[in-house]
Amino acid sequence: MFAVLKTGGKQYKVQAGDVLRVEKLAAAAGDTVQFNEILMLGGDNTVLGTPQIDGAAVQATVIDQIKGEKLIHFVKRRRKHSSKRTKGHRQQLTLLRVTDILASGADQSGVMAAIGAGSVSASAVAAAAPAPKAAKAPKKDATKAAPAAGGDDLKQLSGVGPALEKKLHAADVTTFAQIAAWGADDIAAMDEKLSFKGRIEREGWVEQAKKLAQG
Repeated sequence: MFAVLKTGGKQYKVQAGDVLRVEKLAAAAGDTVQFNEILMLGGDNTVLGTPQIDGAAVQATVIDQIKGEKLIHFVKRRRKHSSKRTKGHRQQLTLLRVTDILASGADQSGVMAAIGAGSVSASAVAAAAPAPKAAKAPKKDATKAAPAAGGDDLKQLSGVGPALEKKLHAADVTTFAQIAAWGADDIAAMDEKLSFKGRIEREGWVEQAKKLAQG
């Protein structure tokens, strides 16, 4: 018995035991996935979908996540531009082995549906993938002041505008008390994070923050 399934915009003719490469799926090695878009079933009795066959499915085990052969894209512009550009690309693929072909009852199998990792929203991919282990929350540095509710207006610091204030907020810096407590290591780390070396010391943020924090 064989089946024709559709995934990643392509059609594949498969039977139990086949190993094939498909467009990357949201699954990890060892997972069992189920393809529900079945266009045809063949064997003793041929069944054609309209366009799909209700209740039919193909189940497969993910062997590994791999990359395809490297493809070279070369662009040359002559005359006016006279430029050349070469780009390489390796398509992300999923290697899997077909384990079973179901003619009916696919909706009651309980197997995770095969979802393309690059063609759906991040929430759908997360729902299809196995739940990750809960990571331990990092310990907070007790020497740094905790941000106050609502935070301070960091634009009062010299050289800080709306864009830079957003970067500070993204780095969990929202109060003058936090900046006032910075040491040399904190300043160096923040210089690196905000991509402007030496500016914190040149502008005197720490001294300004101490005064502003005191009111």
